[in-house]
Amino acid sequence: MNIVTLLPFIVLIGAMFLMTRSAKRKQQAAAQMRNDMQPGTGVRTIGGMYATVKEVNEETVLLDAGPGVELLFAKNSIGAVLGDDEYNRIVHGIEHDLKTDEAVVPDDASSLTETDEPSDDASAASDDKPIDLGKKDAADKPAGETEAAEVKAEEEPKKIDGESDAK
Repeated sequence: MNIVTLLPFIVLIGAMFLMTRSAKRKQQAAAQMRNDMQPGTGVRTIGGMYATVKEVNEETVLLDAGPGVELLFAKNSIGAVLGDDEYNRIVHGIEHDLKTDEAVVPDDASSLTETDEPSDDASAASDDKPIDLGKKDAADKPAGETEAAEVKAEEEPKKIDGESDAK
């Protein structure tokens, strides 16, 4: 046999070996994470439920999901063990990393555009004026057009359901 003929099989076997090895590492890391769980730590199940570990057994974990709600899960159903800061941020909305000494970014851009000096421009001073978008109201039309439209509407008989325009 020629080495060129065996080369694809050798590459295929090597790739399979590397894939199984990385999968085995991930499984071992997940098992180690589940074994390191302690009562009081926050976890996320594979179903997406957040809870606190109350008791750890050989194959099961007792979780406290809320006041008076205790759930028994298999250890394999724990998707992630969360740190205290991350668990409090997700479940309770508590941010520990906020520093009050830094400048706070405003919610709107109005404070970024305002100046300390009064403006001479009348349009900048008053934001209460309506903006002309080019539309004309009935009050803006000349008197002859408005009356003509009203007379035309009164002359046409109103249609009843089932009647058509055909004469």
